Amino acid sequence: MNDFPWPPGSATGIGSLPGTDIREAVRTVLGELPELPYLPELPDRGVGADMIGRGAGLLTEIPVELAVSGWRVSGRPGRDHRRIMDLLDRDLDALAELAEDYTGAVKIQVTGPWTLAANIELPHGDKILADHGATRDLAGSLAEGVARHVADVRRRLPGATVILQVDEPSLPAVLAARVPTASGFATLRAVQPGIARDALALVVEAAGGPVAVHCCAPDVPLALIRSAGATAVAVDLGVYGRTAADLDALGESIEAGLGLWAGVVPSTDTDLSGPGDTVSAVRTLWRQLGFAPERLAQVVLTPACGLAGASPAYARAAQQRLRSAARTLVDYPEG
Repeated sequence: MNDFPWPPGSATGIGSLPGTDIREAVRTVLGELPELPYLPELPDRGVGADMIGRGAGLLTEIPVELAVSGWRVSGRPGRDHRRIMDLLDRDLDALAELAEDYTGAVKIQVTGPWTLAANIELPHGDKILADHGATRDLAGSLAEGVARHVADVRRRLPGATVILQVDEPSLPAVLAARVPTASGFATLRAVQPGIARDALALVVEAAGGPVAVHCCAPDVPLALIRSAGATAVAVDLGVYGRTAADLDALGESIEAGLGLWAGVVPSTDTDLSGPGDTVSAVRTLWRQLGFAPERLAQVVLTPACGLAGASPAYARAAQQRLRSAARTLVDYPEG
């Protein structure tokens, strides 16, 4: 019996795709990944379509604007904030229209609190991460915005099960004091794991449903992510799982019931192997960890990261390959 919100043999995307036509992107996702489609993000559209700007748009009472150095907190919502929300509304309209009768699991993505804090600057100072109070306020603001966003998607797709993906590529750097100051001459202090967990848990809880945390760094803090209440973790198997400590942490998390979204297809153009070769990394990993093939229902196959840097033809082919490989993984788990 599968206790996860996705069907066995599922594949999905991490979020971003090349191009600027949201309707075409949604059609592609619904056609290529029908078991677990997602709301595509199209950063090629420019300001407000990038990961940080899109995530910042969900913050309540913390407006942002684009400066020369990047995104920063502003005094009031302006043109940049309006563009962020306009793009998101268009995306949700396209998803609601093209998937109005959909009744399975569907995924949406938001940028996590620590990645936002590490990349958005205060009005006349350093990054939000440098200020304990501002970081705490950001986490609460994002949680409120996430709750509203997820509720909006559920209203638009009443028959679907909404899965929230929280993107936290900066989380390992936040924990290890590797985030540079605004000047670039130093790094910001490390955040204690308990504080990091609590802020992430606030956003996870606000979703009111299943949450996958995505981190494509080599040093994914699995225990922290699991303790924050995540349903699944999305990792790049090309860079994670190479040490005994990684394998121990991953095995413990899977044994505890955490789903694994395994990044097994490169996110930029390359020669794609057959489905059997695509899943070989997962099968090898599963054997190393000593899990029964039946537990592969915990696994969802994904690209290593977003596909925005790929060609449109490769992005489509990669998603086709993922779907074929995911079916192979479940149908022939001993292969």
